[in-house]
Amino acid sequence: MAADVIVLGAGIIGVSVAVQLARRGKSVVLLDRRGPGEETSFGNAGLIQREGVVPYGFPQDLGLLARYSLNNRIDAHYHMAAMPKIAPFLARYWYHSQPARHAAISRSYAPLIEHSVTEHSILIDEAKAGDLIVKNGWMEAYRTEAKRDDDFAFAERLARDHGISHTKLTQQELAQAEPHLSHDFVGGLKWDDPWSVLDPHSLTMAYLRLFESLGGTFVKGDAAALSQTPTGWKIQTENGLIEAESVVVALGPWSDTVTTRLGYRFLMGVKRGYHMHYAPQDGTKLNNWLIDAERGYFLAPMKKGIRLTTGAEFADRDAPKSPVQLYRAERVARTIFPLGGRLDAEPWMGARPCTPDMMPVIGIAPRHKSLWFAFGHAHHGLTLGPITGRILAEAMLGETPAVPIAPYAAERFNP
Repeated sequence: MAADVIVLGAGIIGVSVAVQLARRGKSVVLLDRRGPGEETSFGNAGLIQREGVVPYGFPQDLGLLARYSLNNRIDAHYHMAAMPKIAPFLARYWYHSQPARHAAISRSYAPLIEHSVTEHSILIDEAKAGDLIVKNGWMEAYRTEAKRDDDFAFAERLARDHGISHTKLTQQELAQAEPHLSHDFVGGLKWDDPWSVLDPHSLTMAYLRLFESLGGTFVKGDAAALSQTPTGWKIQTENGLIEAESVVVALGPWSDTVTTRLGYRFLMGVKRGYHMHYAPQDGTKLNNWLIDAERGYFLAPMKKGIRLTTGAEFADRDAPKSPVQLYRAERVARTIFPLGGRLDAEPWMGARPCTPDMMPVIGIAPRHKSLWFAFGHAHHGLTLGPITGRILAEAMLGETPAVPIAPYAAERFNP
């Protein structure tokens, strides 16, 4: 089989790239070792984070770092045995998170986020997936006035600098919005602009069906089998040999299975995360996607039940599951909302692909004219899928991307 482009990786990024290329008339084969959207894209909190113009940085406060070192929190956990291997990534992550550098990175990152909802909206309409979307923002609930007031001030800055809309909630207004939430909270903050997704995997599958309706093909195969030919690339799949002029690496935390063999080195880390679904107790309902701001876990009312998600686990990518954060979160979450029984047989785990400067890698490979990259989106893979697909497709076709892609170039790591 011959195609114009092979896209390696069928998470939300790879599917979005494939859709955007197919929408522009290219013949595309999308490849993954598993079904579409079954890895990292399966288990996120279901937010298209229009407010997320400031990427998640490494804490700079020494007192907070000391508390993290105790390794007993929900929002972050680490494997001591993995520290020697991931220390170079963490050191650079800390370096880029220092205030002046982080502010500069945010200015380069914000244009991607600014297109997140609008680009999703186009694909949602074309994929007829509107029934999966809730256009009601999401909430942060605060246990202390200090944290509440700090976040209120941050929201004001985002409103001033980026036009991000928000609503400040008193204790009474939060209770009115969430009548079954406990009275542990002194107020809340609602981010008005984001959209929520009732089933992230179903949204990825809707985009896949759109891709296939445009003539695209999904196949199963091992991306490590990719090899170069005199005219492009080839790969053996379950459907036979595929050849194409160009290839896109969109393998998330597994991108190194291709990039390393081709001579590229990316200082990548993973933030592993867990989720579990719960039934609400009879007669209760969670109305909003909601984070317990001081504890660092998230509750999302999805089709499968209330999804409880954890913060970041710093560990080797392929280490066995260790869902201690989930169990910590469940104990706390049951004190603030009447969760019922678990609906999943075991905790789900995914690995967010992270660069130390918090920006994805999007663009052409420095030493291969027909090799393209789209990975490293950390917490915002779902948010940034369609806009990443659009600007990469535009660059591949020689058009001017809607967002300048120079800040996301692979040369940051491979000069």
